[in-house]
Amino acid sequence: MREKKILLGAHQSIAGGVARALERGRSVGCDTVQIFVKSPNRWVSKPLTDQEVADFRTAVGQTGIWPVFAHSLYLVNLATPDDELWHRSLDALTDDLERCERLGLPGLVLHPGSHMGAGEEAGLARVVAALDQVHTRLPGYAVQVWLEVTAGQGDSLGHTFGQLRAMIDGVKQPERLGICFDTAHAFAAGYELRTRQGYEATWAEFDLVLGLDRLRAIHLNDSKKELGSRVDRHDHIGQGLLGLEAFRFLVNDPRFYGIPMALETNKGPDLAEDRQNLAVLRSLIFQEP
Repeated sequence: MREKKILLGAHQSIAGGVARALERGRSVGCDTVQIFVKSPNRWVSKPLTDQEVADFRTAVGQTGIWPVFAHSLYLVNLATPDDELWHRSLDALTDDLERCERLGLPGLVLHPGSHMGAGEEAGLARVVAALDQVHTRLPGYAVQVWLEVTAGQGDSLGHTFGQLRAMIDGVKQPERLGICFDTAHAFAAGYELRTRQGYEATWAEFDLVLGLDRLRAIHLNDSKKELGSRVDRHDHIGQGLLGLEAFRFLVNDPRFYGIPMALETNKGPDLAEDRQNLAVLRSLIFQEP
């Protein structure tokens, strides 16, 4: 069994084909990469070709980057009371998961969605019903849905560990769900990460409510907005209100060795920001495990 180590990476574009994301990841020194498996702002995209899938698998072997995981469409809202939007979201999520399965990806990160004024209880019920339908449509799939901790902006669900637990407890196949922790989202949602006491308290609550064994990925983002603001605005590592200590705690926490940690910060076409952010993160590591 391969020794677990710190896995740092970034979200990369699939422009030019999904294999290109791994080439971009390798160019900036990624251990792991997050991708979209189609355009994130369109309901329908052309299917993956057999050649694209083959090229992707070749790129995994050539770059050594793994795990590669995906993020769902931004348009998907499983918590909505709007039936048309709910069904479109269900179809889009199903398509995302089918693409992930073809590529052999372990998980698809999902924002649960906004209840749009219908209330938390109604929104949670809609999410659970949608996930059950997706699981029924895709029996035997290995890819999991990884529910993301959200900032809780507007009527968005997923900003408390309790809400995520309710989704997991509500579905008929909870073993097909995991959790993606986002540092900026959690901080904006009210979870303190900047002090040792706050950091340990946050993860103790996570373990109590969700279980550390359900953690599948971590998004590494600093926050432009303050603790408990419920506003989702990412910043570069060490340049936001989270600061460096939160990330120092994370990259030196042996509980998270082997868990893919990916940046979702803004960058230009030369990916210089990814290089800088990864360099900052690696500079915080006391000693490679």
